[in-house]
Order: sequence, then structure tokens, then C-alpha cells
Amino acid sequence: MAETDYYELVREKLTLGPIFAPKHEKTIEVMKILWNEEEIKILSHFPKAGKNISIRKLSAIEGMPSPEKLKTILNKLSEKGTISQSGTRFGLIPLAPGVFEKYFLAQKDSKENMSRIAVIFRQFFDEVIPQLVLKNDFQLLRPLLPYESQSKKLIEIDKTIEHKTKVLPFELVEELINKYDIFAVVPCQCRLLGKYAGEPCELVSEEDGCLFGGIAAEGILSTGQGRKLNREEAIEYVKKCEKAGLVHNTVDDISGESQLFICNCCSCHCGVLYPAKKHRVKSLSPSNFSPIINNELCVKCEICMEKCPMGAIYHIYPNKTDSSDEHMLIRKDFCIGCGVCAINCPNNAIVLEKTKDDVPQKKLTFENKSFLELFL
Repeated sequence: MAETDYYELVREKLTLGPIFAPKHEKTIEVMKILWNEEEIKILSHFPKAGKNISIRKLSAIEGMPSPEKLKTILNKLSEKGTISQSGTRFGLIPLAPGVFEKYFLAQKDSKENMSRIAVIFRQFFDEVIPQLVLKNDFQLLRPLLPYESQSKKLIEIDKTIEHKTKVLPFELVEELINKYDIFAVVPCQCRLLGKYAGEPCELVSEEDGCLFGGIAAEGILSTGQGRKLNREEAIEYVKKCEKAGLVHNTVDDISGESQLFICNCCSCHCGVLYPAKKHRVKSLSPSNFSPIINNELCVKCEICMEKCPMGAIYHIYPNKTDSSDEHMLIRKDFCIGCGVCAINCPNNAIVLEKTKDDVPQKKLTFENKSFLELFL
């Protein structure tokens, strides 16, 4: 009789809507670091991701540890961020988004284990995620425009599109900031991953990560995680991120949840931006805006090219004697409309033109779970 493969049983259950743990040797390698043989046997009796089971029901299964031991084991796994917990009920969550974010936010495992998992996840971002994006055509995030985009007059409306077009609240990071008085910053899980993998981000510290506002910030702070900011500090924080070349991303919907947080993403480590830049896969939804360069104002300093998170801007060198054919070129097929180039242009030579009116879906869910429910 063949021996039961508990890791494979659990892997099949780590599915929630379009999110799943691919049948790949690296998936099992991660799972074996996260869960030892006793733990994976217990988790094999869990329902699929998104559903919970009580300690009472688990302990009634033949071969299970005592309720007291079960509680100790499951509480530890929850504290490490590898399963979800609601009172005395516990559940599986997908590897990413899900375990990845919770695990690196908690930082409750050994440094050795976190480093091993970080190296594997970095390989996942490079080798596996692009294939999943191509297979599922699924976008998780979308960019918000930089702070003060309107007041700095970086925005224009394309005259060829509907005349009623205007800049909508869900398109601006400024609207999120103006909603709240209390904020919390948590470390960036993607940059933490880079740190533990020995490949730290060169743009900003891993401590500069996602910004939460309102009740989401209060929830973060109540757990002892994150650092508290007031509105003025939050404004300075998002400006600092913009100057570093980070993209303000939020979940790709217009629900209240997308108005509670922003990820400040670098394309060297972000699990969404990195595959999009390196492999040119559509892993996030572009904004409704396209940068336009005024070549009369542009001095070809290449700051926009250096700051562009997607590597979408090129310096076209001249051939003509008078250099009149020299210009900076934006590859629209690579551009995500984040506005990083415009906010960093020292000569105000770049504006963001609204070229379409796409409205995100009402609420992004993974069966019965929202993004924040997997994240926190």
C-alpha cells in the first residue's frame, strides 16, 4: 500500500478561486520548511483554503493529538503566519497572496528558515509566477497616481475621449490620504524576502512598505505590528516613496478595501511588478493615464528613464547634425501609467494624460475571501 503524501494532499487544498499552489518541486520544498511531518498530517484534515475547522472537530478525528496539544500546535502555526485563525477555528490559506505576506510580516520563524523560503520565493517570482499569469490572465493590483498629481497640474484629459471624463477618487493616492487621520506602515514583505535571500532592495529599506489607513491601520497597530503615522507624516511618507521610484499600488477594484491601503512597490522585488518588468507579462492592471513628454521642455537628463519602474522609457540618441531627432521615448506597451516619471521630472516636461475610462470591478474576491482577509 502506497504511503500517503500529506504534502500533496495539502497542496491541492491551497486553492482559492484563481489562486493555487502549482504542482512544482519548489512548492513542496516551501511546504516542508513551513510544516513538519506532524503538522502536515494535521493540516491534511483541514478543509480547502477559505474554510475553517474547529479544534473540537479536529480532535475527534482518529489519530489526532489531544485538544490541548492541537491548540498549542495550531496557535504556533497561526503566530508564524502559515494558517489563519478565528477564535478556536483555523484554516488553510493560499501560499501567495496569503502565507507569503503573513509569514514575512510575522517574522516568527528562525532566520535560517526564513532565508531558505526567501530564496525559493525569489525563484518563484522569476520562474513560476509569469507562467501562472499567462495561464490565468489575472491582475491583482493597479497603480494610483502620485500625491499632488492634480495640484501640480500633471494631469490632462485626452480631448478625443468622452468629454465627461474626469479624474476619479479611486485613481488618486491623495484621496486615500485625505480620508483618514491615522495610518500605519508595515514592512514590505517582498523587500523582506529580498533581505532574507541576500538580495536587499537598493531603492528603499524593507521597513518602508504598505501604508494602511483608518480601521485597517487601527487593526494593524492593535497587533503591535507597524509604525503609526499621522496625516502629515503619511503625506511625507508617500512623497518619499515616489521620489525613490516606488509605485503606489492597491487592489484592483473600487471597493472600500481598495481605499484602506496602498503597497509601495519596487520592480526589483515586488511579486507583481518584478515579473511584469522582466518577463513583460500583464500581472497588474495599468491606470487610465499615459505619460506624455514635452520635447521642448525635456533636457534629456534621463531621470525619468532611471526612475521608471517598468523600464519603459528610452533615450533615443540623435543622428541629425543639429540633434533635432534626439528624444525620450515611452514604450506604451510596457508602461503601467503610474506617474513616477512625471512626479520626478525636474523640468515638468511630463504630464499624465487620461486616455481611457476603464473602471475596475466592484470587489476583487477569491471565492469567499478578499485580498486583505488573506493578507492580514
